[in-house]
Formats: sequence, structure tokens, C-alpha cells
Amino acid sequence: MWIPPETADPVLFLHPTRHSAGYFGAVRLRDGKFVFRREEDSFNGGTFWAFLKKLWRSSWQSGRTVVVIVDNAKYHHAGMHRPWRDAREARLQLDFLPPYSPELNPIERVWKLTRRNCLHNRYFPSLEVVTGSVEQLFNTWAKGSNVLRRLCAIT
Repeated sequence: MWIPPETADPVLFLHPTRHSAGYFGAVRLRDGKFVFRREEDSFNGGTFWAFLKKLWRSSWQSGRTVVVIVDNAKYHHAGMHRPWRDAREARLQLDFLPPYSPELNPIERVWKLTRRNCLHNRYFPSLEVVTGSVEQLFNTWAKGSNVLRRLCAIT
């Protein structure tokens, strides 16, 4: 916005009802299936553990090792789910990225594509409409997507 130079910069306040939604997500590279879980409150060890359980339930039947690429958030290292992960260590591995390297995390590309496809240049009157739009796309991807498979493949 343009302001005359003799005027002090204005203070812009956010709307008091501004809210956000958070999601855990993972892409299976074999077929591009997307597994996601919405978080209502905050990201912590318990919510990450619940997502890992959902990911495990959707993947354990294949008999393949599941490698999850994660950043170094504290809840990824939480001791509360360590025994559960250790019991599945042969078939479930967390691969921790170096600190401060989001460009190496393939899921960041998925979040960028989601913003471009669902949120960019659109008006949403409520958070429920936002999550409805996002989850509609996520449910489509949950059946498998060549776009996600190619987007997340590290070659």
C-alpha cells in the first residue's frame, strides 16, 4: 500500500477470527497414494504418533519397509512413541533430514501444490470451507496419483 512519506507506517491488525488448519501427510512412492491426518489443536508427540499409526495401518500389509522422511521437529523424536517405533524398526524407519533443510523434504512440494490447486486466489468465508476444499483434493490423492508420485520421487 502507498503511504505519504511524512506519515508513520500504519499498523495493520489481523481479523480476530483468523484461524488455520494443520495436516500431517505422506506419499507412497510406489503408486502415489496420499495418507493424511488433520490436526485440530497442535502438532506434538501424541498427534504425530496417531499419524504414524494411521500410516502404519495403511502400509503394513505390503510387506515392504516404510521409510518416512521427516524434519527435526521435537515431536518426531518424542520418547512417548519411541517403544512403538522400536518394535516396528525392521519395517518402519524414520529418516531425519539435516536441520533447516525444508527444500529436501518431498512433502513440502505437496503442500505447495495443494496451496496452488486449492487456495490460491480464492475467497473462503470460513475455515470449514478451506478444509473442505483441501480435503476434497486429499481424498482424490488418497486413491493414488501419478502427479504426487513424480513430484515426490527423488531421482
